[in-house]
Amino acid sequence: MENIEKNKVSGGALYLVGTPIGNLMDMTERAKKVLADVDFIAAEDTRNTAKLLSVFGIKNELVSYHEHNRRESGARIVARLLSGESCALVTDAGMPAISDPGEDLVRLCAEAELSVMVVPGPSAVVSALALSALSTARFAFEGFLPPKANDRKRRLEAVAHDDRTLVFYEAPHKLCDTLSDMMQIFGENRKISLSRELTKLNEETLRMSLGEAVRYYKDTQPRGEYVLVLEGGDGITDDGGASERRGLTPALLVAYYEGEGLSHKDAIKAAAKERGMTKSEFYKLLL
Repeated sequence: MENIEKNKVSGGALYLVGTPIGNLMDMTERAKKVLADVDFIAAEDTRNTAKLLSVFGIKNELVSYHEHNRRESGARIVARLLSGESCALVTDAGMPAISDPGEDLVRLCAEAELSVMVVPGPSAVVSALALSALSTARFAFEGFLPPKANDRKRRLEAVAHDDRTLVFYEAPHKLCDTLSDMMQIFGENRKISLSRELTKLNEETLRMSLGEAVRYYKDTQPRGEYVLVLEGGDGITDDGGASERRGLTPALLVAYYEGEGLSHKDAIKAAAKERGMTKSEFYKLLL
């Protein structure tokens, strides 16, 4: 009886409800109860959520809350919560508010001193990390990288020496470019785990080096959404001014080291080391 009362939905509260990332059997009993008992459900895509609810025979009011309407919709949701109603927030798959506009709604509720409770569920981040065979003691979730190439490279360069395991999301049509940028910045020997279609029929996790991953996907078309888990770096924080040279082209970086008194050959070697690449990899960029 005590557990039933603890799971009772309270008015004026937002519930963050995790939903399956693929396998519908991962839907928890508590999640189903909360989704059925709240006054309304805020969903990233009401059509997808309607299909999910129908599988479990749940009928409830759905309102739209996503990246493009979060300000207007967020204000309306908070107003309803302040009036005493309860709301469950869901994303299309996994935990809401993680690399998701739901984080703004949580912030609004906190500012309004409204209760926010979590109903834990599947998480692509944690699932891929557990499958990676890399260190799970310390990790950093980077989410989606910037879409523009220069911005993406700058972000990768900023974490090049982070000694924590790094976790990224990536879409299939951007995977090859991202892997190439990672190899250029981190070097071809850095270990990476690539998970796709987690908990689904075609679930797959590949563990290899960045160089192997780049070569593999030259011949294999990426399919499905990916979670990339990357081995941590050397932890060096004093980069000897490397951060100031990140915007230099390979040729200008070589010229910088030549200006420091190095021979052309040694300048290429130093530039390659700074970019986390082998000498041969870096030399190809100069051609």
